[in-house]
Amino acid sequence: MSDADPTRHASRTARGAAELELGQAAIDLLRSRLPDIAGKTVTAIIAEVPGYTNALAGPMGAKIEGAVQLALGGFLRLTGSGDPGTPLAPALEGAYVLGRGEARSGRSMDALLAAYRVGARVAWRELSRTVVEAGLPAETLAKFAELVFAYIDELSAASVSGHTDELATTGRVRERYLQELGRGLLQGESADQLAGRAELADWEPPRTLTAVILPSAHVRGILGALDPRTLRPEDDLTELGDVDEDPAEVAVLLVPDADGSARSALLRNLRGYQAWVGPTQSWTTARTSYLRALRARQLQLTAEADAPVDTERHLTTFVVTSDSAALDDLRRQVLAPFEALRPATAERLEETLREWLLHLGRRDEVAAALHVHPQTVRYRMGQLRDLYGARLDDPQTVLDLTIALAVKPSPPG
Repeated sequence: MSDADPTRHASRTARGAAELELGQAAIDLLRSRLPDIAGKTVTAIIAEVPGYTNALAGPMGAKIEGAVQLALGGFLRLTGSGDPGTPLAPALEGAYVLGRGEARSGRSMDALLAAYRVGARVAWRELSRTVVEAGLPAETLAKFAELVFAYIDELSAASVSGHTDELATTGRVRERYLQELGRGLLQGESADQLAGRAELADWEPPRTLTAVILPSAHVRGILGALDPRTLRPEDDLTELGDVDEDPAEVAVLLVPDADGSARSALLRNLRGYQAWVGPTQSWTTARTSYLRALRARQLQLTAEADAPVDTERHLTTFVVTSDSAALDDLRRQVLAPFEALRPATAERLEETLREWLLHLGRRDEVAAALHVHPQTVRYRMGQLRDLYGARLDDPQTVLDLTIALAVKPSPPG
């Protein structure tokens, strides 16, 4: 433990506990309900602290529930001892170790302190209900409340101390390894190289990774809602040859296991943020997800208001723009009949032809999409048949026109 050993300050809580007269009946009742109180505390933390939604599921949740029981049990030992010298060292040492573990897991103290706040509220609600049931007077209840929150404060301080100490030593080394792992993923290193980097960083590989590109200023606001294993490569992305602007403006997150329903949750969490979300890939091929998200950003793809861009909804765009020069040649070839027309007329007919192809020639639907009268569509299609003749009934011509008109060309510059 650090020189600023939190156990040295345990006497404050111990003295208060020694002065508190709960009575053996109340203490026995409290002890009998500890498992239930611990379970409710962990349930509330999972529900209210996003950073622990996955971290406390399964075996980890049971482990934390046991730790909560031990902490509350230690507190009750204080209140039942009547001895101001009763040590708090075991409980505070456990909180200190918990803080170090959070740092090793790559999490900030934000989630843990939020968990302490939620835990204090739930624990006090359940403990106070029990002591009221035991018939304790209001004055004793007030002192009990003060003691509960003082105890939680000391546990929080011990965890902060552990977190700080870990970051000052091995935490910084691990952070460097995590950065190197993230960079290797973006560069597309081999599976063996990446597995070695993950082992060095003490990072448990997920099944999949999903790349998210967003402005750097938005990262802090979203990280707390994501899987704690999420990687944020901090390297200069311009060195990878992928972005041209100030790299401080652009951030990449690699989010573990965001497939299936978890992808929907990720997209919901990103609402309100300007973000581009790549496809879910095996974790060793995360570069594919990163490049797809980057391509969406370069194409300036947009989604509905406040929603992130889901690249899975734009696969056609990626396919038809994969060879931009070939697409330009195709457009010039199949749209050659428009060259003799005035630009405004050509633009109207091109737009009409696109909708006619997309709506399989259903005139009313084409008119609704263009916000014109069906007779206007009929007139324009007559002009198009004059330009193309029987070719509009040729399957190959229809295919070429569909591809050529599938994506509107980007404006110059």
